[in-house]
Amino acid sequence: MIDLYYWPTPNGHKITLFLEEARLEYKIHPVNIGAGDQFKPEFLAFSPNNRMPAIIDQNPADSGDPITVFESGAILQYLAEKTGKFLPSDVRARKTVMEWLFWQMGGLGPMAGQNHHFSAYAPEKIPYAINRYVNETNRLYGVLNKRLEGRNFIAGDDYSIADMASYPWIVSHEKQQQDLNNFPNLKRWFASIQARPATIAAYKAGEGLRSGEMSEEDKKVLFGQTAKTTKNA
Repeated sequence: MIDLYYWPTPNGHKITLFLEEARLEYKIHPVNIGAGDQFKPEFLAFSPNNRMPAIIDQNPADSGDPITVFESGAILQYLAEKTGKFLPSDVRARKTVMEWLFWQMGGLGPMAGQNHHFSAYAPEKIPYAINRYVNETNRLYGVLNKRLEGRNFIAGDDYSIADMASYPWIVSHEKQQQDLNNFPNLKRWFASIQARPATIAAYKAGEGLRSGEMSEEDKKVLFGQTAKTTKNA
């Protein structure tokens, strides 16, 4: 059993994608990030960056005490190693998957996230910031489009945790002011993953948790965090 501490965001969806593909038994524990659930002491005890997702593996491979993992990339790697799925054992193929996993963690996710923030959530529309992150998102889409030329998936012929990490960040391409028609390889890849039964199930798992648009109070919780916030949690 995997206890998944989750909210239906791109990083949260990464983990349900894996769990559904691997057919692992899991239980969702909602972490309402607008309500501040990520600052509760019991959550911070195993997710010290006060961010979801995080997991508790109740049945680790070493048969020892439950193992906790935070950070979506680390969770994907952990689950792949636990199950022997979606991460090749061959040293060269594994290297490629890990490169593109880190590419998403260090590039696509943060840049698209800032795109979302300044385009949709910032109280003041700052043209320089919007252009900066829309353009960088566009560049990263171009990198991924080029990578997918002649390939079914990011790392090659096989679906991997690199694909699971990147796909949720492309779902909001319209909000990111990106046109998939300009990226034909990326569009083909996106459609193929979107149609997978596990993808459909993964997104269905989070239905009903959100209730409408983010409120101003939600924004204060999400975007007003400092070191003091964590210290006082």
